[in-house]
Amino acid sequence: MNSLLKNIDARKSVIFILLLIFLDQFVKIFIKLNYPVTSYGEPPIIDLGFFKLLFIENKGMAMGARLNNLIPFLDDTTAKLILTFIRIFACVGLGFWLKNIIRNKGSQLLIICVCLIFAGAVGNLIDSVFYGLIFSSSFGQVATLFPEVGYASLFYGSVVDMIQFPLATWNWPDWMPIIGGKQYTFFEYVFNFADSYISTGIILLLIFNKKASI
Repeated sequence: MNSLLKNIDARKSVIFILLLIFLDQFVKIFIKLNYPVTSYGEPPIIDLGFFKLLFIENKGMAMGARLNNLIPFLDDTTAKLILTFIRIFACVGLGFWLKNIIRNKGSQLLIICVCLIFAGAVGNLIDSVFYGLIFSSSFGQVATLFPEVGYASLFYGSVVDMIQFPLATWNWPDWMPIIGGKQYTFFEYVFNFADSYISTGIILLLIFNKKASI
């Protein structure tokens, strides 16, 4: 991997991105073809306390947020379609940005960061566009690949999430307004490899923004 990321050019960028997407999709497809969706209250696939492996299908954005939560007049179907096309436009924009950075011989760090973000965006886009067609439903059963009828139409697939790091759980003091007495788990959100690529790329850009701009 070190040699792959040294003096990274267009060819190495493509190889790096394809490897990232392959890992993301391999894990998602393995989960889809071996486990049903982890319903609320059911035990996780793997539970190590600080780490849990689940199977969640996310119809929305990061952390389960949905576009129609932000824009209330949108119905679920319209919101999902708009979100998928936003992902498509984002991937196209990231692709052109990466191409320009490489062509203009931008910093190695910037190229790596954009590769990470681009690979993550494409990984989740594949789920949104194609998974509804190529998989049967995973609710209460293990999905099958290439069924006669998929669980959703083109562009309406759900993103597969499976990783959770619930690092600490506590109850808020009763005297606190609104949240008083309620239980809270730090980092209870379930994510996937594609999400981690995007987060890593963005965090690196924020931390090393001056070096990345050189």
